Amino acid sequence: MSPFRAVAFVVLLALPAQGETLLNPVFQDHAVLQRDQPIRLWGTAMPGASIKVSLGSASANTTAGAIGQWRVELPALTAGGPYTVTVTSSSGGAQTLADVLVGDVYLCSGQSNMAFPVLGAIDAGPDIQVAANNSIRLMTVANVAKPEPHAALSTPVVWAAASPKTVANFSAACYFFARSLQKSVHVPFGLIAAPWSGANITSFMSAEALRKMGGNDQKLDALKIYAGDPAAGIAHWGEVVEAFWRQHHKALWTDPAASAGWAEAPKGLGIWTEWGVPQLAHYAGAVWFRTSVTLTAAEAAKAAELALGTITEEDQTWVNGHFVSSTWGYGQDRKYPLPAGMLHEGKNDILINDYCGWRGCGLFGPAEARAIRFADGSAVPLDGTWRYELEALTPPRVPWAATSGLTVAYNGMIAPLAPYGLKGVLWYQGESNTGAAEAYRGLMKTWMADWRGAFEAPKLPFLIVQLPDYGVPPLAPENSDWAALRESQRLAVNDDPNAALTVTIDIGDHMGLHPGNKQEVGRRLALAAAQLIYGDKLQKTGPQPLGAVLTGNVVAITFGGINGKLAAVNALQPIGFELCADKCRFVAATIQGDTVRLSVPKGLKATRVRYCWGDGPVCTLYDTSRLPAVPFELAVMPR
Repeated sequence: MSPFRAVAFVVLLALPAQGETLLNPVFQDHAVLQRDQPIRLWGTAMPGASIKVSLGSASANTTAGAIGQWRVELPALTAGGPYTVTVTSSSGGAQTLADVLVGDVYLCSGQSNMAFPVLGAIDAGPDIQVAANNSIRLMTVANVAKPEPHAALSTPVVWAAASPKTVANFSAACYFFARSLQKSVHVPFGLIAAPWSGANITSFMSAEALRKMGGNDQKLDALKIYAGDPAAGIAHWGEVVEAFWRQHHKALWTDPAASAGWAEAPKGLGIWTEWGVPQLAHYAGAVWFRTSVTLTAAEAAKAAELALGTITEEDQTWVNGHFVSSTWGYGQDRKYPLPAGMLHEGKNDILINDYCGWRGCGLFGPAEARAIRFADGSAVPLDGTWRYELEALTPPRVPWAATSGLTVAYNGMIAPLAPYGLKGVLWYQGESNTGAAEAYRGLMKTWMADWRGAFEAPKLPFLIVQLPDYGVPPLAPENSDWAALRESQRLAVNDDPNAALTVTIDIGDHMGLHPGNKQEVGRRLALAAAQLIYGDKLQKTGPQPLGAVLTGNVVAITFGGINGKLAAVNALQPIGFELCADKCRFVAATIQGDTVRLSVPKGLKATRVRYCWGDGPVCTLYDTSRLPAVPFELAVMPR
């Protein structure tokens, strides 16, 4: 099924009446359409209406379908413009777009490092001051999560020319990419920014793709119920959550005495990293909270609401052993209706599992926000003793959570764009997947195929930003989720002839998740595009390992992708190489031509070689154009 048909069911919600807009909202004044391929335009009209679309001297006719959906393809155009687009309907509707350019369109997506704005980049002031450029056009898609795919964006969008005002808050990596690339590719550029900070890759994948991968049916089934009836979906998800905890903590939510040994929380609760508890000082994960409240028979009989105040990030909440709700949100107030019969006279038990994967974690805000509130305006505060306990297990994550869930960002932000003509996709994401790094290679493969299907472009190019360095440089070889995810990115790109990797291991921030040198990220993305998309065979994107061979007591690693020759920065020879058997050891390295030679320590039967491995490693192998070698792990092959 084409993606265009797959979202047809939501079109009925947005049928235009006579005189209203006919084009899908992604098409606006100042838009850029993709050159050198048939131009797809689509929208909605009155069912059965005759539609005529004109772009410059070309035109096409079609008829709106039974639910009002229409689509046309106009002949390909070379770069240029401006053009006027006109759409008319036999029902009397008409729409005109002005100042439309034809050039190269890129979709820029991922998580917070793609959302990171130009304003936040290093020394961004001069870049913003000189940003005026009518041939770079920008559009930002708002963060919208939907349980089902939508045919149109829920939030209005605008296309606008690059200027100091429009560039400042636009995606820095995306903008600096186009600015750099336009120095050699002299066409208009259209940039669509659609990132979501903190988002897992699974949120950006279609339900069909996730089902095909396997292992997601339980969550996708719950999401389908939620799409039709949120209350029923929440109740169903409660059964899933309880089944999980029954398996691991059988009596935890049914027996308040199970928390007798838990530690007492500070009176006002609040962000747990600020409690002064060493165990919580840098903790991210799940924490159980428990308290009780005593009600009179009259109070227990009233219609009631459980108010928990502000919680970050995701709670699972029970009252008297009955599941109430599970909500995802950063700093979002929790207010849950309590069905009749859930409360009773005397002591009532409240149990919360709060999962938080980043910062600002816990139940915070004013203490008076936590209460049992009644329909008559009265309330009983939850001001008794709260106890807490850390939980080693990660609870099942709610499937409709915008960043950690399944398909919801795709449904609300990507499906409404398809099948807009694209030149390529820029992707800067992975931080939220480091907890399951080895699985990311398969996820990327499925995700790229998924978007190629949605945008009807089987060879759609993907430019992938590899995760930068983040964390303290290691004192000894270490296992690293960040390094493992970088390797998954490298392997996924190697598997795909229409993908390229941009290495940023040397321009991260050891102490900050959001490095500021986005100008260089954009420049390197442009180098990758020049080679992969624009066919510049002379352009190389930095040293890439081709293989590692053991001869005697020397492992020789051959590299390709070199501009000039291999070089070590700030030293005679490069550092950051490890040879591994059961354990890994740092080893000395020497450069000889396009190879790096490693001496095998006596007694070590090396089976693997790693380079630049760790969360925030320091590694110094470059080529003479100062592009860094990609971090990697390779099997050592005997000659």
